[in-house]
Amino acid sequence: MEAVIIVISLFFLAFVALGAYATIKVVSAAKRGVDRTIVQARRTVEDHTLRAKSFAQVGPAAELAQLRLTLRTSMRATQDALHAGAAEDESLKESLGLFERLSAHGHELDADLKRLESEPDRGTLAARLPGLRARTERITQSADALRWAVRDRARRFADDDLGTLSAQIDIEADALRHWTRPGTTDEPAPEPAPHSLTPPTPRPSYPWQKSPRPESTT
Repeated sequence: MEAVIIVISLFFLAFVALGAYATIKVVSAAKRGVDRTIVQARRTVEDHTLRAKSFAQVGPAAELAQLRLTLRTSMRATQDALHAGAAEDESLKESLGLFERLSAHGHELDADLKRLESEPDRGTLAARLPGLRARTERITQSADALRWAVRDRARRFADDDLGTLSAQIDIEADALRHWTRPGTTDEPAPEPAPHSLTPPTPRPSYPWQKSPRPESTT
């Protein structure tokens, strides 16, 4: 009896532990989903704010907003393209590593541009703009080159697969155009040989041949 109680207790504890683990996983997944939604919403709001600043303001402030918007748009598009391609092409892992290194420079530049938005000295800001513009162009050009290379690679694979599929379909279509059933041919059946109108010639008999014995009736 004690053994049965121990076994039941162990099963109960296992079910409790399993339920707690499942609850923690669900809560963690929900938290990650909420955090991801908050981050995306914050990015969207900040992008709209930068776009509004680039149109509403003039001078160095407007150019700072435009540089940040260009940088963020290029980096986000490249990140999405790489993650989408890496899900189907494992050879893009090295490209992801390169993009992570490029992202570090992009985050550093974005932070510098954001700090300069509140810079009161417009003369210093105007003097630093050419260098910031050059850094933005270098980073965005690298991100764009990586993104288009990933897209060209995916399109090339799709074209190769489509070419192979088209060739297989052409072969299958040619095979379907043969109307004969399996095991038959298109050649006409041979005509039967005509019957001879002359009676068969009797076999010659020789004197040394014995005449056939009649069959016995007994």
